[in-house]
Amino acid sequence: MKATNQFLTALLMLFLLVMPMTISAQDEEPKRPEFYSVTKSYWSSNYEGTPAEWRATEKEYRDKVTSKNEYIMWSMYFMHLFTENSNEVLYVQTYPNWEAIGKAAARNAELEKEAWPDEEARNAFLDKLNSAYSIYHSDEIYATLPGAKPMDAEITEDMVLYWRLNKMAFPKDGTWDEWTTLNKKVTEDVIHKNEYVKGYYPSMHAWGSDRRDFNQVIWLDSMSAVENMFDRYEELMKEALTEEEGKAYGKYFKSHGDYLYAPLKF
Repeated sequence: MKATNQFLTALLMLFLLVMPMTISAQDEEPKRPEFYSVTKSYWSSNYEGTPAEWRATEKEYRDKVTSKNEYIMWSMYFMHLFTENSNEVLYVQTYPNWEAIGKAAARNAELEKEAWPDEEARNAFLDKLNSAYSIYHSDEIYATLPGAKPMDAEITEDMVLYWRLNKMAFPKDGTWDEWTTLNKKVTEDVIHKNEYVKGYYPSMHAWGSDRRDFNQVIWLDSMSAVENMFDRYEELMKEALTEEEGKAYGKYFKSHGDYLYAPLKF
């Protein structure tokens, strides 16, 4: 157990060291966000509005608050396709650094007062906004990692977000060199070469319920591309890794969950 914990600590510390790196070594490439937050909410059974009214309310808040917040780089809602709960709604925001997370929340409060100067009108709007969701929600913050395959096209509502949530294992015979070598092979020779993968964004736990979390977020053109992506993945894995390397790579994963979401564009 002691050796496992030592490897776990070393692996997490090395992940943290590479977080500030950019997607590419080229100076002209934009710096990726270092962190993103995921708020998982659930529809309220008592919501009296229509889906169109919900979208209109969220769009108004985005236009008047979120889009003007200089500490938020990007944000989007995601709707359940295939997940544990059909009532799930994900809201994702990205940030340039850790400090921006706290500043973004304070800035939202300022922008809300600017958008709705009258306190009574402001509270009424926010009550309406929040009434669409149940009281329960969860928040996670993840750190982005190198190795992304950036999207080269605009996100459309026909696209599908495939979220693979891995639970990392930390084997006693594992080493940082072995993990990074194998993961680099899989990233470059399997994921990046998979023509069905339109965008790929890896990340890991920064703050939340489980420090074993290693996310692989993939953008696909449509639902029909999901099965094609998996088939192509298997083909490329056989080309990229030997049987021995495949077993070695697999020992770093305890389990995983698969989730599909649809992006919501206003």
